Amino acid sequence: MAIAHVPYYLSKAPPLLFTCRLAANRISEFSMEKVQYPEDKRDNMREAECKGKEASESNPTDVNRLSDHIMPRLLNLYGSRATSQDFEIYHADASFEDPLMCARGVKQIKSAFYSLSKVFSESSIVEYSITENAISAGKQEILIDNKQRYKLLGRNIDMISLIRLYVEDGKVVRHEDWWDKKPLRNRETVKLPFVGRMLELTRRGSMLATHALMGFGKDPAPAG
Repeated sequence: MAIAHVPYYLSKAPPLLFTCRLAANRISEFSMEKVQYPEDKRDNMREAECKGKEASESNPTDVNRLSDHIMPRLLNLYGSRATSQDFEIYHADASFEDPLMCARGVKQIKSAFYSLSKVFSESSIVEYSITENAISAGKQEILIDNKQRYKLLGRNIDMISLIRLYVEDGKVVRHEDWWDKKPLRNRETVKLPFVGRMLELTRRGSMLATHALMGFGKDPAPAG
């Protein structure tokens, strides 16, 4: 959709260049130039990565294999190579939130991840380990302790993250990305609820601007 057709309140949202700079700055704030892991944990993360890449996608609702179905899709999302099929892991009303954006619904989640390639020349999850917890019948929590790598202006930016997925009946209903493993700042996690509310509104505004500028979740045309 052409920018001229964007509603008036969205036309006042920050331009894509500003959003890109903000994303790069925020990731830089949370990044660590050198990330050290104990040798045994590094081996475990490498083993988990191999398992994730080679896993079968059968039995996606089996709690013991749920991450085998979801993780390959997440690697595509964070690796700036997502296709429309990768977003099928989400429930239609799913939410995604990180310190920069708060997306609601699959179309907004698409805009959030499709915009990665507009900000960074490369992006990926380079190491991870997975913990799955059964909450109740049909409901699971997946915790992904990971290291993300972004390339901006030829410079690698490494960042430790904790991805929290809440899954119901095999579909992700909530996806949170805690940069530097710090809880998202909102009215429940900061001392002053008003400040938390303003932070929430800022993330929503950033998401709406990105959503508009990315064509409201439009899937990119197939290559070739």
